[in-house]
Amino acid sequence: MKQLPLTKQQLIAAMISLSLGSVAQAALTINGSTDTGSSARMSWGGADSLSEARNIMYKSNGSAIKKVDSGYGTTTITNANNFGSSSNNSSNRYNTTYRGAFGSSDMIPISVDSRSVAVIDAETGESIYEKDADIARPMASISKVMTAMVVLDAGLDMREELTLDPEDFVGPKRASSNLKSGDRLNRAEMLLMALMKSENPAAKSLARNYPGGYSAFMRAMNRKAQDLGMTTAFFGDPTGLDKRNVASSKDLVKMVRAAGNYDVIRRFSTTKNYDFYVSNYSSGNRTYKANNTSSLVRDGAYPIGISKTGFINEAGRCVVMETRVNNRPAIIVILGANSSATRWGDAKNILNSLATRRTV
Repeated sequence: MKQLPLTKQQLIAAMISLSLGSVAQAALTINGSTDTGSSARMSWGGADSLSEARNIMYKSNGSAIKKVDSGYGTTTITNANNFGSSSNNSSNRYNTTYRGAFGSSDMIPISVDSRSVAVIDAETGESIYEKDADIARPMASISKVMTAMVVLDAGLDMREELTLDPEDFVGPKRASSNLKSGDRLNRAEMLLMALMKSENPAAKSLARNYPGGYSAFMRAMNRKAQDLGMTTAFFGDPTGLDKRNVASSKDLVKMVRAAGNYDVIRRFSTTKNYDFYVSNYSSGNRTYKANNTSSLVRDGAYPIGISKTGFINEAGRCVVMETRVNNRPAIIVILGANSSATRWGDAKNILNSLATRRTV
């Protein structure tokens, strides 16, 4: 039976519905008032608030979320214009300082094989595990978390259709992709492609279609890193294929913490899979069945609220995530694993240790 094309609005609604629909994904949901000037509190599981995400996705600018209270730690974001924005007039401020500090004596008793690791108790702000966490290292596609924040900061129309150009497939390294030049998707779908499937051409297209173009987008990425206090960070491209994209594990904790203020990033980065209907005038329309790059998200055995993987030879296997264990939120950054097995082995070791960690 031939599949009929869906309207853009149907596609967006289906995409959002999928990304919100599974409690097993353990994505964070927003509970609270729908008043645009009110505070919302993040919680794990529970009833999905589809209307909040729809408001974000359907508006050409602005947002239904003016202030996000994560419910723990000191990170908050107040918004005068568009949600999550720290661009241009820097009207919004993130607080990425922690009540605790790295070097805490209350470390989880584990050993990891990855080159750099940081684990933060997001409730107390204390470091509960670290290994070479101050050293800047290539971060690969973890860069796409920053890409997503800059896109969302701009308050662009998420329904606008973008077309992949040949230049979107040119980068510092050759990388495989299931996308083709001439593929057409709306901005929301491109963002889901970048966060869930880590498609490099999608990230490149998002940057190219930024106000002021690609160069302006790169300036915005590095300005955002400075605003978040990421002193070791540098971004040379929006995909992570550039080995110059570097940051320390400590600084990536700040980035993940800031990303937690974006409901779209939470939901899209933890979507297990999605069937994209891709339009292309030259090669014909097709369905692209995509899965999340994180095996932990796909399995659903652990509560993951934000997730992003990465790999290039210089970076090794990397992953950042936010989780909640024993009703305590934590941010985990793993850089430089020499294999996928090492990356996920270290991640599970940390998650299992958090489950048995002594709490006060």
